[in-house]
Amino acid sequence: MALREGDPGPFESFVPKGIVALTGFFRRQGAGPSEAEDLAQEVLMRMVQRIEKYESQERFAAYVFRVARNAWIDSRRRRAARPQPIRLETEDSEMGVFKLDPIDPGAGPAHHLEVADEAKRVADALANLSPNHREVFELGVLQELPYVEISALLAVPVGTVKSRMFHAMRTLRELLEETPARGRIQ
Repeated sequence: MALREGDPGPFESFVPKGIVALTGFFRRQGAGPSEAEDLAQEVLMRMVQRIEKYESQERFAAYVFRVARNAWIDSRRRRAARPQPIRLETEDSEMGVFKLDPIDPGAGPAHHLEVADEAKRVADALANLSPNHREVFELGVLQELPYVEISALLAVPVGTVKSRMFHAMRTLRELLEETPARGRIQ
């Protein structure tokens, strides 16, 4: 990797896109906006600090999300070890993580409400998945990793990955059918 050899260029060009992808990953795992940003930055720091652990034959995206998954697990362990004060965080524009279709600048407010409503339905359905199912869905569908790489990342057999994906998709389909989109505003 270029960073290991003293060339920070490729890593620096990765950071803007990587921070967005990582923040979205942590939001979909259930982190609040500020926690997701903190965790994304922590992942980037871990990657720089532990660059020698990256195997160049491994897909970079798989490595990034393995580091992110470990950071998420560590954060949950830290949280469980000490009680956290209750914080209320708003869910305003952060739901924009799920961009279901591009927003047409000429579209009216009704269209924007429909897009926001659909994004909320999807986010709510994802939040109802078990952590194992949500993780496999995130890696397989949203990050487009093949089952073999997901298997290696999660240290589970490929068959388990396939089973979790099947159940995640079935559950999402059922949840989205149970909560139909609001009628179109004319």
